[in-house]
Amino acid sequence: MLYFSRWKTTLIWLAVLAGVLFALPNFLTESQRASLPGFLPDRPMTLGLDLQGGSYVLLEVDRASLINDRLQGLREDVQLSLRNANVGFANLAEVDGGIQFILRDPSQAAAARTALEGLTAPISSGLLAGGSVVESNLAETQPGSFRLTLTDAGVNYRLSTAVSQSIEVVRRRVDELGTTEPVIQRQGLDRIMVQVPGLQDPARLKNLLNQTARLTFRLVDVNNSAEAVKAGAQPLPAGDELLETTDNPPTPILVQRQVMISGESLTDAQAGFDQRDNQPVVNIRFDSRGAQRFGAVTQENVGRPFAIVLDDKVLSAPNIREPILGGQAQISGNFTVQTANDLSVLLRAGALPATLDIIEERTVGPGLGADSVAAGQNAGILGGIFVIIFMFVAYGFLGLIANVALLVNVILLVALLSVLGSTLTLPGIAGIVLTMGMAVDSNVLIYERILEERRNGRSVVQSIDAGFHKALGTIMDANVTTLIAAVILFFLGSGPVRGFAVTLALGIFTTIFTALTLTRWLVSFWVRRQRPKEVPKGWISFVPHGTRIPFMAVRRWAFTITIALSLASVASLFVGGLNFGIDFTGGTVMELRSKAETADVGKIREDLSGIVAGDIQVQEFGSSRDVLVRFGSQPEDVQTPQASVNAVRGDLQADYDFQRVEVVGPTVSSELAWAAVFGVGASLLAIAVYVWLRFEWQFAVGALLATAHDVAMTIGFLVVSQLEFNLSSIAALLTIVGYSLNDTVVVFDRIRENLRKYKKMPIGEIINLSLNETLSRTLLTAVTLVLALVALYGFGGDVIRVFVAPMLAGVLVGVYSSIFIAAPVLIYFKLRPDSIRGGDKDDLKVTLPTLGSSAGGATPSSGQV
Repeated sequence: MLYFSRWKTTLIWLAVLAGVLFALPNFLTESQRASLPGFLPDRPMTLGLDLQGGSYVLLEVDRASLINDRLQGLREDVQLSLRNANVGFANLAEVDGGIQFILRDPSQAAAARTALEGLTAPISSGLLAGGSVVESNLAETQPGSFRLTLTDAGVNYRLSTAVSQSIEVVRRRVDELGTTEPVIQRQGLDRIMVQVPGLQDPARLKNLLNQTARLTFRLVDVNNSAEAVKAGAQPLPAGDELLETTDNPPTPILVQRQVMISGESLTDAQAGFDQRDNQPVVNIRFDSRGAQRFGAVTQENVGRPFAIVLDDKVLSAPNIREPILGGQAQISGNFTVQTANDLSVLLRAGALPATLDIIEERTVGPGLGADSVAAGQNAGILGGIFVIIFMFVAYGFLGLIANVALLVNVILLVALLSVLGSTLTLPGIAGIVLTMGMAVDSNVLIYERILEERRNGRSVVQSIDAGFHKALGTIMDANVTTLIAAVILFFLGSGPVRGFAVTLALGIFTTIFTALTLTRWLVSFWVRRQRPKEVPKGWISFVPHGTRIPFMAVRRWAFTITIALSLASVASLFVGGLNFGIDFTGGTVMELRSKAETADVGKIREDLSGIVAGDIQVQEFGSSRDVLVRFGSQPEDVQTPQASVNAVRGDLQADYDFQRVEVVGPTVSSELAWAAVFGVGASLLAIAVYVWLRFEWQFAVGALLATAHDVAMTIGFLVVSQLEFNLSSIAALLTIVGYSLNDTVVVFDRIRENLRKYKKMPIGEIINLSLNETLSRTLLTAVTLVLALVALYGFGGDVIRVFVAPMLAGVLVGVYSSIFIAAPVLIYFKLRPDSIRGGDKDDLKVTLPTLGSSAGGATPSSGQV
């Protein structure tokens, strides 16, 4: 284990050198990175929105409006197809989500079906990998009466097509903002994720994304009164539509449904100024076909008003004074320079094929992002210092080697994040600090094993070699369980939670490399050069050698306490309940910073009481200038997404800067809640299966019960503390699952080893022996992790504290469950030494320890087996 060939040594240090080179750009300024030689990497990690500011918006295609549009199109198609086939029909109308009509001559039923074959024939669909879907079905409800309905597969096909087309339109609109590296991706069947880092004006982004931008030119009905139709004194004329202008207050206007020219004929749109009154306008230009059509329409309707309609709002309705034959026109209205620019952006990018609703929004100001980076850096540095000092005190020179490996571990982790283009979020920084605490665990396992082998009489070299060899399986088992939790967290999580999962997973790989390869090479190099006579030790022994605590003697008391506390935790869910964040309840959270010296919480609450329905929470957050505003989903947001957010912005933006805005709709919150439950359950099941395969079924049951206990206790802590329960809390729970199983697997690994050694020893004594042998490692690992988490809690900022607090509680509970729940379960399920498969040839000759009889049974004496 301690021999390294020259090529292995070369590969190890080439990997370290590559890590240093790829991580280097993250520690340089932009100008310094630009001056690097061309052959060196210059790409730093991508910072998430919570670290550099920006906007995250989740858009969803409005299924109802898309179906309505498709039904209108289907109605026109039916009308055209039947007329072309000379089939007489009547009462063609949209009724209960379908198109119905009656034939004047029922004997033409066959001709009608033939005429409509094109509407019911299968169409090719990318959704089915080269297959096809039937978009609509035709049924004859009674002789001569037909009904055409849309199929679910057809609607899904239209949704998918609309998303694909919308992505390109959204991309063109976002690109017009001049932002760098926007991320626009499909999510599922009918959603689009838009992430724009560094954006200073999120309201403008939402305004651009929330408009369909369907531009049409229609004639105004001058023969009927729009006011009379609106008041109900006159029925809506056939072929007309009642719309309103964008004036304040809006004016009703009757326009013909027939579209004379659509925005699809536009080739350009530019903001400008009217030469007559210098007011902002939008100058548009048509393609050749559109220019001919526009010229013909204006020539035929000189003297009549011509409505310019954008998304069912009349921008203007000027009179056609003369034919417009040059293919150019001007759109005027109540524009400002900004709104004229935005309209030109929308028209150039093109209309969306369907309405997109904003169902989730997360916006972070650049100032808050910079504060988060500083807080994360401080927490990381302080956590690293804590761990480094602790390892040096605990292991002396070996601790220094572990610290070198820890430094390389962090460098390699940063390098991997940079190479893979992963986005570093605030929870991602937590993942790095957590990796620092957990990475030490592998070195602790190795060092404790080395010291144990030395106490058993082996030479220094033999002890070091055996320490690395015997710790290998334990390290792999412990890290695989954490990796399982990280993988499930990545696939079931979203946004920042995924960032944490990526960081944690990569940290596991770098930890295995540095602990089992780099640390071993450093120790081997030291042994060859120094020829040590003794294994270095630290200055403090946290668990004295020879400790014999009778854990199993109190197992019944521990189980009684555990059951009582677990039941209390479950009961607290129904009594006090969790303080669910908007991730699970839906609603809005805003972090405001006062432009004055202090924020007036009372005035904010008073001002918003007339805008926001229901309970409003307004509280200081951090300094006296910072305020957190929280309210539930609003009824008006169902009809007009973001209406409540826009109203609050308009009321408070004069006195407050919006540092952070998070809006989660009820649909998303419900999905996140189910994903969270499924994620925790799936991770528990996956880890239990792994433990079962690696050990025995009794071990799997013990691990499952211990981990379920840890989750229950942590949830109880969240109920008592009333900390906000959000997506970060789910990440914390899954991390606790991984850590708790990590600790439990280490204990199980030693129990399995001792079961192979001592075939005659009672199971209770074997468990006691194993727990005492691993107690030093358990406490040392827990302390290093707690030190890292304390640094995060104290210096990571207010947002990260909600994430770290349950983890601190979970780590302490995890130590307890590994000792007093997971291990005793093996006794209750009657695990027998002869049921353990396999063995290790190094264990054929061992020295039996002297134990007390606390667990019952005979006491073995020293000797050889």
